[in-house]
Amino acid sequence: MPETVLDLTLDAPALTAALVDFRSVSGEEKPLADAIEQALRAFPHLTVDRHGNNVVARTNLGHTERVVLAGHIDTVPIADNVPSRLDDNGILWGCGTSDMKSGVALQLRMAATVPEPNRDLTFVFYDNEEVAAHLNGLGHVAEAHPEWLRGDFAILLEPSYGEVEGGCQGTLRVHLRTTGERAHSARSWMGSNAIHAAAPILARLAAYEPRRPVIDGLEYHEGLNAVGIEGGVATNVIPDACTVVVNYRYAPDRSEEEAVAHVREVFADCGVAEFVVDDHTGGALPGLSHPAAAAFMEAVGGSARPKFGWTDVSRFSALGIPAVNYGPGDPLYAHKRDEHVEVDKIVHCEQRLRDWLTS
Repeated sequence: MPETVLDLTLDAPALTAALVDFRSVSGEEKPLADAIEQALRAFPHLTVDRHGNNVVARTNLGHTERVVLAGHIDTVPIADNVPSRLDDNGILWGCGTSDMKSGVALQLRMAATVPEPNRDLTFVFYDNEEVAAHLNGLGHVAEAHPEWLRGDFAILLEPSYGEVEGGCQGTLRVHLRTTGERAHSARSWMGSNAIHAAAPILARLAAYEPRRPVIDGLEYHEGLNAVGIEGGVATNVIPDACTVVVNYRYAPDRSEEEAVAHVREVFADCGVAEFVVDDHTGGALPGLSHPAAAAFMEAVGGSARPKFGWTDVSRFSALGIPAVNYGPGDPLYAHKRDEHVEVDKIVHCEQRLRDWLTS
């Protein structure tokens, strides 16, 4: 079992490894939340609060600007990739190295080693990001203690490979259900095949041309795809029900209501008997024109990119706080068995954050 104490004097790569070695699959975050809370309470410049397995630490130095650094402490299920392993090429391997314990390590390093930042800081460590939206710890904190999250600008330490990613796309999951009539497959003319009735839905998806809108100079790329299909009763029965699960990833210039209306319109004449919204979370505009975001971009350098996936910048956007994604992990390796992070990227991102918060 890993130590129950986190040593925040470790450098960022070593702290990342220590975090990876804490098992914290979604729903099992309590030991890590306990360790983070205990470690942060040792610093007199921080006020530390806790709600469930969510830990919030804040400086209160009287600055006119407050920046929130946020990251989730859970991971997807472990795939024989814990404990962590550092190879001779400076690559740290293990579950959560990219998504997003290397980012959480940077939060902890800033909290521990920057006692007098040039802006007031709020550090948010939250649970259950990798599962259903209603379990998300950041959402729970926003509902129970919105005052803990107040700020002028937020940085989510999600994997972005050391480049700023603005905003995020919304994600909508719907169940499109078709119906038919059961019959013996030897006398199929006596029934109506609900799986066959789903063919227009699949054809519409195959022909769909996604939008690529440009927002604040960033080109987003939408997607509408079938991610599941279910139907069938037995191998000798014509099925009377079929469900196609469709995921719509949409640019942040659409509202949640507009996204649902668009998907309804796409399948309006496809014989859908029932349209059920299963899960839905809106996107977030880039917010790069905000002065704090512009200052951050100047400090870290490079060019901003759009965030194609959904992240919790959406929750900050809903609170009226412009937010970006910035972390050392490579999002292409998130959730993979061979998940890893480059040690040089961790060091690079830490130095850029430190320069911004102390210059």
